[in-house]
Amino acid sequence: MKTLKTIVVEDERLPRLSLLQKLEDFRQEVEVVDSCDNYDSALRSILRHQPDLLFLDIQLQGRDAMQLLNEVKQTIPLPHVIFTTAYADRKYLLGAIKLAAVDYLLKPIDKNELATAISKACQLHGEPSTDNTPPSRLSLRTVNGKLFIDASDIAFITADGNYAHLCTFGHQEDIMESLAAMEQLLDPAVFLRVDRYTIINTKRVYKLNIKRRQCTLLSPEGTTIDVELSKPGIERLMRFL
Repeated sequence: MKTLKTIVVEDERLPRLSLLQKLEDFRQEVEVVDSCDNYDSALRSILRHQPDLLFLDIQLQGRDAMQLLNEVKQTIPLPHVIFTTAYADRKYLLGAIKLAAVDYLLKPIDKNELATAISKACQLHGEPSTDNTPPSRLSLRTVNGKLFIDASDIAFITADGNYAHLCTFGHQEDIMESLAAMEQLLDPAVFLRVDRYTIINTKRVYKLNIKRRQCTLLSPEGTTIDVELSKPGIERLMRFL
């Protein structure tokens, strides 16, 4: 397995040392090439090392990590980013996720959540998962906590930047997962990514309106949902069915 060249950016000493210590247990996945405690040293280090993965504190001694990423991308492609933060402000976090993030971790960082975030980064970087069995019960990150849901209860999922909207027949949730990550997680015999923005539970497809490019999904209880699709999306869904 190729290790991800990694930089840790954290302006507080104890959280920085704690994260570096936890990362010692993931040496097969990540190689920490530098750690930085301020905005300017982080910018220099990122441009010098061009890492695959960046652990980035959202606030750096009063300066904004979003500004740092905007500066970086003027010179090099952005690395995968895992934000670390003590903040749970929905608007701020969703803006961060949309820009570049693989995931975000609330401090103090839980080791199991760290493992999940690193696994996502490895998958996005091209390392396949060793477990190919799709889970029937999902645990998904939300802005304020976690969502526990049976995969069969999902009607469809739509993309919004680096996070997604998950829809059942009665609820909609914003989840901190990209559409690509959800596509890898779900059973491909049941869930089809019909286009760049939409995954459909094909077992719930009831009717297709080609003219309107509309898919009607039906729940076991008889509830219906209409989903608007792109032209390539409805054509791909028709071929699959």
